[in-house]
Amino acid sequence: MNGSKANGSGAAAAAATPNNSNDATNSHPQGHWRNQVKAPPKDTRHRTEDVTATKGNEFEDYYLKRELLMGIFEMGFEKPSPIQEAAIPVALANRDILARAKNGTGKTGAFLIPLLERVDLKQNTASALILVPTRELALQTAQVCKKLARHIRGLEVMVTTGGTSLKDDIMRFYQPVHVLVGTPGRVMDLADKKVCNLQNCKMLVMDEADKLLSPEFTVVVEKLIGRHLPSDRQISLFSATFPVAVRGFRDRWLKKPYEINLMDELTLRGITQFYAFVEESKKVHCLNTLFSKLQINQSIIFCNSVNRVELLAQKITQLGYSCFYIHAKMPQAQRNRVFHDFRSGACRNLVSSDLFTRGIDIQAVNVVINFDFPKSSETYLHRVGRSGRFGHRGLAISLITYEDRFNLYRVEQELGTEIAPIPPNVEKSLYCE
Repeated sequence: MNGSKANGSGAAAAAATPNNSNDATNSHPQGHWRNQVKAPPKDTRHRTEDVTATKGNEFEDYYLKRELLMGIFEMGFEKPSPIQEAAIPVALANRDILARAKNGTGKTGAFLIPLLERVDLKQNTASALILVPTRELALQTAQVCKKLARHIRGLEVMVTTGGTSLKDDIMRFYQPVHVLVGTPGRVMDLADKKVCNLQNCKMLVMDEADKLLSPEFTVVVEKLIGRHLPSDRQISLFSATFPVAVRGFRDRWLKKPYEINLMDELTLRGITQFYAFVEESKKVHCLNTLFSKLQINQSIIFCNSVNRVELLAQKITQLGYSCFYIHAKMPQAQRNRVFHDFRSGACRNLVSSDLFTRGIDIQAVNVVINFDFPKSSETYLHRVGRSGRFGHRGLAISLITYEDRFNLYRVEQELGTEIAPIPPNVEKSLYCE
């Protein structure tokens, strides 16, 4: 499964037409297997060019196995997004990848689809490793992976992260594991203990690669690759931002990587950005006004410290609005419960630290509020990317104090975007569909 089929689906696959194939499993939509697909209702909401400006390819054009195609269509994926069009054929051709694309444009599908096509079910040890910076993102990625692979019989996905029982993870490795999703420290720990065997792991994906290559993770990631992965592995890096540190890593570990850059504009097209100039003592009152005037489906409200997260959540609850909060200092089990409940719609508003800016995909979120303005343009970009997921419309509102005014200007300059003063009435068409 890792051989000629993968290599034969390289750059040429993008231009290939499925009518050239005599294989019934890869026939076009008329194939009878499509009748078995239980696709969700078609998404009729407006989508921006971030996900619609494609070359017109179909998922069938990549000669994927039928079981994977069924999972793709049952997820509601209709056609590849631009990042998926660019990355899938290259990954199938076993090339190293350095991919930069906006938040919410289908990056997860761009690396999971070729990975699931190429995963080796004949071996019981992991043939694919996906590294992510947080447990929440690991759980979400594994969930998407399982849904895409629901028709691939025998494929086993495992999540392993810090803050959970090491004994449970060790016991789990007595069973087959084909795709391992985890945070670098825990994977390294298990590999050093010789519990996790990565000698046949031919695919490494690093999602939110800029965070994984920050000083916090770089040493562990590089030791993991150098000590435990085979020399003929494929490495794929995906992120919205690539700082200078990525270049050194690329030169040390990637082999002639194929570079994809879909970041002409750093902010998402579908997100309207406003700021409200306000005194620090009036922020809660301003937030109350926004809640009463906006048609919020779900919102995420960001603060710059753990203490402010908890205090603000308490004040929002006192105002009579449903509210959860999440931050990195909470016990892992509590974080998991909050993340699950918010994702399932049990609560309308979530107050968060920057723990929640990385790759978290909750399509019901249509409003992001910076209660505290972020310190960097990179953090701003990741925060506002929590709304307007997969080309839909969203609203980002920042509460700006006198001390924030220069920071606001700097973020505008660095991102090449305009953050306008909030009007008395915000048009619903900007963020409601």
